[in-house]
Amino acid sequence: MTAMVAAILALAVGTYAFRLVGPLLHGRVQLPDHVQRLLSAGAVVLLVALLATGALTEAGGFAEWARPAGVLTGGVLAWRRAPFVVVVLGAALTTALLRAAGVS
Repeated sequence: MTAMVAAILALAVGTYAFRLVGPLLHGRVQLPDHVQRLLSAGAVVLLVALLATGALTEAGGFAEWARPAGVLTGGVLAWRRAPFVVVVLGAALTTALLRAAGVS
């Protein structure tokens, strides 16, 4: 068994164990309210960081202005509770029109 196979097996077992712990400990472990609030805030921060990275960067550099404008348009439409199809098409159309106008 090579080191690569051993590492893959160890990660697979660790992932399975990590997923198994949730249902096994559900209801047995109570987190304080402030810890639950911090965990919720941490999830929001991670999602915003992922969104910002995807919206603002491309190939290690700035993605130019068309993509962030499209993401902003999609965000505003989602905030206004537009249907999902409208959100996606609005973001894509904004990006496409800006790129066609020469705003990379």
